[in-house]
Amino acid sequence: MTLAQLSITVALLAGLGLVASRFGLSAIPAYLLAGLLLGPNEPRALSLIRPSEVTHFVAEIGLVFLLFFLGLEFTLGRLVRSRRHAVLGGAIDLFVNGGLGLVVGVAAFGLTFGGLVLAVAIFVSSSAITVKGLIDFRRLADDETDLVLAILVAEDLVIALVLGFVAGGGGAAGDTLVLVAKAIAFVAVALAASKWLSRPLDRVLDWLPREFFLLAVFAFLFGAAALAQEVGLSEAIGALLAGIVLSETSVRGEIEERFFSFRDVFAALFFFVFGLSIDVGAIGSVAWILGAAVAVAIIGKLAAGYLAGLVGGLTRVQSFSAGAALVAHGEFTIILAQLASDNDRIPAGTQTKLVAFAGLYVLITATLGIALMKESKAIGRWLFARRRLALEG
Repeated sequence: MTLAQLSITVALLAGLGLVASRFGLSAIPAYLLAGLLLGPNEPRALSLIRPSEVTHFVAEIGLVFLLFFLGLEFTLGRLVRSRRHAVLGGAIDLFVNGGLGLVVGVAAFGLTFGGLVLAVAIFVSSSAITVKGLIDFRRLADDETDLVLAILVAEDLVIALVLGFVAGGGGAAGDTLVLVAKAIAFVAVALAASKWLSRPLDRVLDWLPREFFLLAVFAFLFGAAALAQEVGLSEAIGALLAGIVLSETSVRGEIEERFFSFRDVFAALFFFVFGLSIDVGAIGSVAWILGAAVAVAIIGKLAAGYLAGLVGGLTRVQSFSAGAALVAHGEFTIILAQLASDNDRIPAGTQTKLVAFAGLYVLITATLGIALMKESKAIGRWLFARRRLALEG
């Protein structure tokens, strides 16, 4: 990628992101679409950029920042506050959507590692798109929002535990179990460190001048990512650990404020680079998988959110709205497919299908999810009013 290509890329991402925001949509599908259009695969009319070591490095940095910010939100206090909704709602969500995802995954790739990756990619909602929608539609103060956020926390925990598994699993059962154990230990150590090291870290970071404060956080972040790679895990889980450790410090808000711009720029480039690898020619081979997964995402998330809401004491309309808020899929589905595409133990054909599936799945569910979230209350009132009239008649 040359400087001229980079300037064109960034300008295109900014333009497409602005158009998406004007229509109340997430920018993630727009970034994927830009990569698809400018990439080396079909359609080739606008092909300008080919994946290279530079684009791979940029995507790696974007992945690190995405997981770092997830870790910053992953505090023990948040887990404790949302424990009831997270346990009940998260269990229902995992049973319904994890189960449906597993059915599609096994049907697509059999009881293989690729099938399990597909199941998790179908299961996990997008925290970024959902939270942005809640803010844009002024739903943060709604009763069902606590349930939605708690379910997202539960899904984040699941993702934290499977990242290393997806990046390096798929070999012998013993090796895979070791990877899972390492991932669990990594997250457990990070949670403990966030509690016991918060004060020492506070003193050090408060003492540093602002210029060196930023350098110290950068060093800690990329050092944790490098450490994870050294022990055989993905850099993503190392970045997650760094965020978790810093989540309980008093400078967490300043870190988020100062690093937001880095996250937004490199996350946009991460999704763009992933879009470069999407082969439209592979759509035919994943069409039925895509159709089944979209149906599962809509039905499963609506059903799980509705059941979790009723169990949590919400009204039917509120419960329906909770489910609608979880339909959109995004960053985690892409991250899982990206990690799987770098895993040599997954067959090349399965990798190609997972990448093609993930990009198109996010494009569709992110668009439908935002539309459903926006109109969920009106749809819920109409739906349950009709049901009540039918019962009375």
